[in-house]
Amino acid sequence: MKRVRLSLIGFGVVGQGLAELLQTKRELLRCEYGMDVALVSVANSRHGFIYREEGLDIAVLLELAARRQPLSQHSGVRHWSSVLEGLQATEADILAEATWTNLRDAEPGLSYVRTALQKGMHVTLANKGPAALAASELLDLARQQGVQLRMEATVMAGTPVLSTVREGMAGVEVHAVRGILNGTTNYILSAMARGRDYAEVLAEAQAQGYAEADPTADVEGYDVVAKTVILAALVFGQSIKPAQVQRQGITSVTLEQVQQAARDGRRIKLIASLSRDGEQLQASVEPVALPLEDPLAHIDGAMNAITFHGDSLSTVTISGPGAGRLQTGQGLLADVIAIAKTL
Repeated sequence: MKRVRLSLIGFGVVGQGLAELLQTKRELLRCEYGMDVALVSVANSRHGFIYREEGLDIAVLLELAARRQPLSQHSGVRHWSSVLEGLQATEADILAEATWTNLRDAEPGLSYVRTALQKGMHVTLANKGPAALAASELLDLARQQGVQLRMEATVMAGTPVLSTVREGMAGVEVHAVRGILNGTTNYILSAMARGRDYAEVLAEAQAQGYAEADPTADVEGYDVVAKTVILAALVFGQSIKPAQVQRQGITSVTLEQVQQAARDGRRIKLIASLSRDGEQLQASVEPVALPLEDPLAHIDGAMNAITFHGDSLSTVTISGPGAGRLQTGQGLLADVIAIAKTL
């Protein structure tokens, strides 16, 4: 049985989702993959960094989090108030980084990822900030250190997008990517296609938890821009900045435009697009009236989908959930399993 030591930074919705999966799927991991994943350290910004060499009790951690109690109340742990100091002072095979996404400078997650890679730890990301702003740098650092940096959970949660294109489609020259990469905006546009007003549907999405109280990152397209930048780095090997992505959100899309599109046999979707133009990579995030024969036109509600256009596989479309506690935790878990196979 292979023992895999896992460090988890970020114990909010996504981090707790991963912890829950590690708990419920422990026997599956043992029987199917021959690995025993020991969660040896957990950290968050509120309670600092805790470490227990023999592994932490996940049930206790989840209970403490549910009661909003300090994680340091777990018995037998070493504790650092500084997350970075705790990370530097301890050892693990893999870091799962699931702190909040900061698209200004990617901190503090970027420092955590750099530190882990420099220590020779493998890393999996759910945090879009380091992936969007420093993917090329971090991938180079991982190569120099002889470790893996994976980021499945950054684009469509646990839906296997990056692993599919980089491994399942290995050898395919991809020349274009188009995708619906935000569940909030797709939920709103799907409801508007049924004749409902934008403001009414947004309020409903907020009430149901699909949209934040401040929905700007979703409805103005910034969340999708971050994912587009990540795809540019991982699919095309090109580093672009968020400002280089032509962006238009859905706030200016009217019910009349949606209804006119329907009369024309089309459906309006917020589409992320990447395509090669010679040596240049064209990138955009904008509402597009798709013809009904396009598979993306039929992705409804909070679902996400992405289409890869290549040479030996002309069109490959993948659809699935793009957010959620367990769904995003699954993206991290898949990366942990993939990395652990190489240890």
